[in-house]
Amino acid sequence: MNIQRQRMHLLLAASAAAFGLIGGQAMAQGSYPNKTITMIVPAAAGGTTDLAGRMAAQALAPVLGQSVVVDNKGGGNGAIAANLAKRADADGYTLLMQYSGFHVISPHLAKTKSWEQSDFAPVGNVLSAPQIIVVRAELPVKNLAELIAYAKAHPGKLNYASSGNGSLQHVTGAMLEQQAGVKMVHVPYKGTGPALQDLLGGQVDLTFGTAPPFMPHVQNGRLRVLAVTGKQRLPSLPTVPTTAEAGYAGVNATSWFAVFAPKATPQPVLDKLTADLKKVVEDPAFKKKAEEQGATADYLNPQQLGSMVKTEYASWAQVVKSSKIEAE
Repeated sequence: MNIQRQRMHLLLAASAAAFGLIGGQAMAQGSYPNKTITMIVPAAAGGTTDLAGRMAAQALAPVLGQSVVVDNKGGGNGAIAANLAKRADADGYTLLMQYSGFHVISPHLAKTKSWEQSDFAPVGNVLSAPQIIVVRAELPVKNLAELIAYAKAHPGKLNYASSGNGSLQHVTGAMLEQQAGVKMVHVPYKGTGPALQDLLGGQVDLTFGTAPPFMPHVQNGRLRVLAVTGKQRLPSLPTVPTTAEAGYAGVNATSWFAVFAPKATPQPVLDKLTADLKKVVEDPAFKKKAEEQGATADYLNPQQLGSMVKTEYASWAQVVKSSKIEAE
């Protein structure tokens, strides 16, 4: 009899503990968020990835009712930030603002992979931005046709900067070389900021990149934009033609910036994040701010984002292979 009572007490205790654990998890999820959220950004301050992270963090904070702080962790072609986010507690309090170049191009160049795309659950896309082809103002070219003519007349003399070997800027430059039949010298930097500084200083002739970091220098005349590598012209640069309009439709490169969470993040938390992110990205004020920076507020839900990742991962693999780009 005593044995039966002991078994009953153990069973009841175990049931109570399990209920308490489940109830605690449900309560935690139901009250999410109840503390500060960290948005890890895989780049230094000043570039479009940082802009996307800060715009999203600032807009999400009042909607979520909690502070959202940006933590810049550049380096390793996005690997440092990705690994930090991957190892973080899957509770919705650590998010990753991911840049497409790191998510779908860098993996094709890594000799060893420290993270996989499957390590993350998509939350939603925030911004999209085509690359622009921008030259120092002193370079004697006014449009893409003149740049190609200049490159052919001075083979191997034009230097183009990128934010790193295998970056989207590097790949875009390689695509232009292939399409136009020209040869330029690639000069990799550790980020867009240093590349921009050397472009302004005349150490390099041109670069490729999303518009936001370059806009102030375009507006003051120190840099000149020759073309936009997207399907449509940018509202902030209405007179600048697309590469397709300039006769190089194959040079098509658009970056996207999206929020991801560690893969084991509870679904109710992901659902709330997704709904709130959709709300802020589709807000007219957010859209206007993005447009002023040379980007587009472009919300995609988790399913759409996941599908785009798979498609672009496969397509960029072919570009990297045909361009013979290798890891450093």
